[in-house]
Amino acid sequence: MNDAGIIDLVPAELRREWVRRGWCPNRTVYQMFRQQAERHPDKAAVLAPGGGISYGELLEQALRLATSLKAHGIVAGDVVAYQLPNTWHCCAIDLAAAALGAVVAPFPPGRGRLDIESLLKRCDARAIVVSPEYGGLDMCALIESLRPAVLSLRLLIVDGGSRPGWHGFEQLLQAEAMPHEALPSVCPDAPVRFLVSSGTESEPKLVAYSHNALLGGRGRFLQRLHPDGPSFRGLYLVPLGSAFGATATFGVLCWLGGSIALLPKFDVAQAVAAIATFKPTHILGVPTMLQRMAAEPSLAALDKSSLAALVSGGAVIDQASIQRCMVAFGCGFISLYGSADGVNCHNTLDEHADVIFKSVGRPNPTICAIRIVDEAGHEVPQGEVGEITARGPMSPMQYVNAADLDRRYRDADGWVSTGDLGLIDADGRLVLAGRKKDIIIRGGANISTVQIESLVTAYPDVVSAACVPVPDTDLGQRVCLCLTMRDGAERPALADLTGYLRDQGLEVNKLPEYLRYLRRLPLTPAGKVDKKLLAVEVAFLGRGVSAPPAHAARPQELVH
Repeated sequence: MNDAGIIDLVPAELRREWVRRGWCPNRTVYQMFRQQAERHPDKAAVLAPGGGISYGELLEQALRLATSLKAHGIVAGDVVAYQLPNTWHCCAIDLAAAALGAVVAPFPPGRGRLDIESLLKRCDARAIVVSPEYGGLDMCALIESLRPAVLSLRLLIVDGGSRPGWHGFEQLLQAEAMPHEALPSVCPDAPVRFLVSSGTESEPKLVAYSHNALLGGRGRFLQRLHPDGPSFRGLYLVPLGSAFGATATFGVLCWLGGSIALLPKFDVAQAVAAIATFKPTHILGVPTMLQRMAAEPSLAALDKSSLAALVSGGAVIDQASIQRCMVAFGCGFISLYGSADGVNCHNTLDEHADVIFKSVGRPNPTICAIRIVDEAGHEVPQGEVGEITARGPMSPMQYVNAADLDRRYRDADGWVSTGDLGLIDADGRLVLAGRKKDIIIRGGANISTVQIESLVTAYPDVVSAACVPVPDTDLGQRVCLCLTMRDGAERPALADLTGYLRDQGLEVNKLPEYLRYLRRLPLTPAGKVDKKLLAVEVAFLGRGVSAPPAHAARPQELVH
């Protein structure tokens, strides 16, 4: 056990073997970033609309912050939480904490009071950094109201303005930079970041990652996408506080020596404009973000010659959307299957489009090996559907203060159960078949929401789709299809869509029985489609009750 009280459930001999093979660097996050900063101090580390920061400047700011954190009692093993929009401040916190041997526990903006309280208590956060407000909420007041329940919390930092009882982030950056020789010795196998993973539990869970796992996993994953690491320039549409966003500081900056481009929050018009401003080589986002950008008319007039690929993660993306994105952006497409629980598999740019449509590439055991198992945990024959399990250099250490989750999802050999279904095809590629929980049970029959969504997005002018269950006293659940359309497009009737789905071969008992149109699908703080919220709203509408205004999209009447 280390200073943070985290136990590594991956066998130690496996970790040592991965280091011997060079799959993990056996160096810390701070050591890797310092090496990059000394190699090219004037290179842009972070690009942003309000101004960026170079490698040398970011190293200086991280060491200033480390001085202040140490002066306020932060030591090795302590947890520093933060909820901030995408700015270089997130990277500085990551690096300062890593230099001190502390652990960062970021969570994306948009998490509500219950989630924030749960996360802070679960990780025993010693410090927290927040913006003064988000979405109309006074974040400082919210955190103050939680202090009686979060007894570990001692250091409150506000990023912007001033507040009695709070330390200003900018003030902390006025300290003298901590000399390298004054930093503690940190073990590369110690935890450095907790990733948030919502999963299917009622409360979000936290997953502990070591320096070696983040660098050897997420860093080497990006290296495979873009072998010439320093020329990588990623436009991050996802929050840096998400699991997908963890690749920014630890992968792009520390491992590749590339650059990241950031927007404070996702906005279609601003994201499209950022392509011209920052000339990224890669755009990293979830399917809904890329679908909406591809439907934006202004994208056609832009110079997109810098783009090598779109990297889509966080959810399954359908063939029609991939095709539209490749045409609209004029670049390659990488479908990434990954999660906070330590899973990684993706296509490569040298694969034919037909391969990308059907699979997420071949598993790479030097980053993450994948097995398909049955209910008893036994590996199934090739080509047979089962649960996806994963283990490799990017495997996390354990779930944070959640022994029940470790028992449920981890085994003695370090394999993680994902809750996702898939198969390995005849060419050794991973084909996803949805989540075990992502089904609608109608009259005792299981209906895959992914299958319906993948088919309907090929319908003309459909931008994105999500299927959610509608409670039903007779059949248990019925299917509601939620759609967003291209601006100005005619909205097809439910009968038109079900007829189309029948023509595509969908069985009658799987056809949607409800239809709902939205201006845009609601997203979780991590950027995924918020199906839980959609299901709640649909349940309200199905009972003839006005749904609470939970998101900016204007809900349309439910059609049956």
